[in-house]
Amino acid sequence: MRAVFHAHGDVFVITGGANGIGRALVKAAAAAGARVVVCDVDISAMQTLAAEDSRIVGRRLDVGDRGEVFATFAGIEREFGRIDGLVCGAAIQPRTAVQAMDPTEWQRVLDINLNGVVWCYQAVIGGMVARRHGSIVAFSSGLAHQGWPQASAYAATKAALIAFAKSAAKEVAAHRVRFNLIAPGVIDTPQYRAANAGTDDANWRASTGVGEPEDVVGPLLFLLSDAATMTASLVSRDFAYPAQT
Repeated sequence: MRAVFHAHGDVFVITGGANGIGRALVKAAAAAGARVVVCDVDISAMQTLAAEDSRIVGRRLDVGDRGEVFATFAGIEREFGRIDGLVCGAAIQPRTAVQAMDPTEWQRVLDINLNGVVWCYQAVIGGMVARRHGSIVAFSSGLAHQGWPQASAYAATKAALIAFAKSAAKEVAAHRVRFNLIAPGVIDTPQYRAANAGTDDANWRASTGVGEPEDVVGPLLFLLSDAATMTASLVSRDFAYPAQT
């Protein structure tokens, strides 16, 4: 059975959508007919995406800046009339041992990975509740449960997002707004390569495997779609298909 998604007329906002999994989702959502707003700090990558499809536009956004988030989302609502789906993909993963971590680095990881999701949720939820329609998806990680050396800040934010999303989802469920999480597994993205050079990469490939960004698109489109009637749920994609030879 093949799943086909139709998103004609829908408006999706994807933070961190200029590269990696976000980029693959942006292209797939636009191909399905959605108007897609990419929010990222990588202006060049956003411009490249927008040049590929007229349904894609870019907006520079630092999700760690609450005022900037609210201003950007308000502008999107004015321009497009509504936001049907939000995917919070912006995240950073510096690799530093806890005892060597500078407080500013710790705070920056919290600001992007955790606070950024909270600010985006706050900025979009009013319109979704008023329209009694909307889907929000945030990214957790297997590291939220198992941890990883030198990734304590990243893992902590991904664990915190599980508690946040499960609680926030229950606040708006009666308004038919859904908030779910996805743990995409180990995916070959620029962020993954920067954080897992050398033996770490080899270990992942020899154990759970390393997937491609496109492998996560189907589950994400499902969570954005009306077919995903659940909320406060975590979709976990733990294992990658073996590489084809």
